[in-house]
Amino acid sequence: MNFHMDCINRKLESILREGDCCVAFSAGVDSTLVLKLACEEAVKLGREVYAVTFHTMLHPKADMELAMELAEAYGAKACTLQVDEYEISEILDNPPDRCFYCKDYLFRTLRAFAQEKGCASVLDGTNADDLKVFRPGLLALRKNGIVSPLAECGITKAQVRSLAASLNLETASKPSTPCLATRLPYGDRLDRELLKRIEAGEAYMKSLGFHTSRLRVHGTVVRIEVEPEQFGLLASCREELIRYLKKLGFAYITLDLQGLRSGSMDEVLSEKIKASLKT
Repeated sequence: MNFHMDCINRKLESILREGDCCVAFSAGVDSTLVLKLACEEAVKLGREVYAVTFHTMLHPKADMELAMELAEAYGAKACTLQVDEYEISEILDNPPDRCFYCKDYLFRTLRAFAQEKGCASVLDGTNADDLKVFRPGLLALRKNGIVSPLAECGITKAQVRSLAASLNLETASKPSTPCLATRLPYGDRLDRELLKRIEAGEAYMKSLGFHTSRLRVHGTVVRIEVEPEQFGLLASCREELIRYLKKLGFAYITLDLQGLRSGSMDEVLSEKIKASLKT
């Protein structure tokens, strides 16, 4: 544990000696850990840290207020950049490399902001586990020169959570909130209203006690993903959940017996396609 903390701190010290920095801050556990430690190093070196949160069309909006609160509490300069991913023509048909085009757009925007503020570097919360799975967006990070201290120190998601807990960070056990486009199969046109309905459905599930859930939509079918240990809870509130999701316009409501898992829409992609989008 101390080894990993020392590695991050040394990395951040080296970065901040070069000048002020921006942190792409989503208020998730990964970027929160990076921001907290970067702010601590910045105080020692007399540098500024900009915590930059994207206000996007494809991410749940619930974390915006939390991001501002945490950034100010840690001593960072809290900033918001308004972006509209629907302006990126390459992602509208939800191709397998959607994440590359989206991340490239976001980090080009952040790079321009960093240059305007005179920052020497831009950081994000990519961890070592992210390097082992299908993540076309990693190409965009490399293209735009984004520094990922957690990944460079070989720190996994579990280790991030452990470090965050040791620092009593508010987000230590916070579930991930990936892009809403991941709820649709590749090739399905991204539709603003549909994604808003999906977001509303997941918010309702949270109100029922599901700390993490995904509504994967296949045409008129909703495939619900929750943790297997919460299948019983789902059965107990089945009728009210069906009523609510049908009000949102979904015709068929199903439960995925494999349970909640990251990137389930990637399972239909061939290894050849995945490999071609990692290079």
